[in-house]
Amino acid sequence: MSATVSLPGSVKSHWWHNRTFRRFARHRLAMVGLIMITVLALACLIGPYLLPFDELFIDVRARFAPPLTGYHILGTDPLGRDLAARLFMAGRISLLVGFFAMLLSTIIGTVIGVCAGYYGGRTGVLLMRFVDAFLSFPSIFLLLALAAFIKPSPFMITVIIAVTSWMEIARIVEAEVRSLRERDFVLAARMLGLSNRWIMFRELLPNAIGPIIVAATLTVARAILLEAYVSFLGYGIQPPLPSWGNMLNGAQQYLDRAPWLAIVPGVAITLAVTSFNFIGDGLRDALDARSDMN
Repeated sequence: MSATVSLPGSVKSHWWHNRTFRRFARHRLAMVGLIMITVLALACLIGPYLLPFDELFIDVRARFAPPLTGYHILGTDPLGRDLAARLFMAGRISLLVGFFAMLLSTIIGTVIGVCAGYYGGRTGVLLMRFVDAFLSFPSIFLLLALAAFIKPSPFMITVIIAVTSWMEIARIVEAEVRSLRERDFVLAARMLGLSNRWIMFRELLPNAIGPIIVAATLTVARAILLEAYVSFLGYGIQPPLPSWGNMLNGAQQYLDRAPWLAIVPGVAITLAVTSFNFIGDGLRDALDARSDMN
């Protein structure tokens, strides 16, 4: 009986040879979105260290300076603060709020969806009616109502957005788990006496991970928009701490005099949201095995 010896370099194929990655790489808009969000994230991470001013430095002599004025590459605001420095610091906050809101809402939605889909019966009906109860309230109004009664901070805004954004993920996960729970591998796990928790989170959840990843990616875009919306209305991140939303709020009364105050954060929000939507579309196609047949 011969044994097969695996060479160190040939144990597994490289990740860039993976079929799912190749499908994703063929999706042009997804690659464009990935490049755009990478550049934007790097700019927000490194940009503040490359500028001669921080986001709170005030130069009253340079108030309303247009873009490309001296060291102010994106101009200044009504107080003379450098717009590029504020944009990059605001991007850190907005992107972090979007990412952690996605992470928290994905955890909440996944746990509720897995439990509802696996147990079914009265437990599943009760959990899904709980989801429907949250969905019956417009998320924007629910978000504003919560924000109005809670002291705004990046952490609390992240929690509020997550609490109002998990329902769609719960529905997706519940449907996936419900379709998988009678498969042979689940029946075999039950026959082996494995616990319900093991079956739910070690057997079923990995097989439903594709739709969760797609939904989570799109949730980042939605969370960034929600943060901008709430901050624009004055219930979100509060000045002097910058966010893209409160930068738009401060720019609305100067649209005729200094339109770049609104254009700069508006373009940043558009690029971030569009990038995550493109990436989500690419992941959806890449994780769909049927796309190989096209």
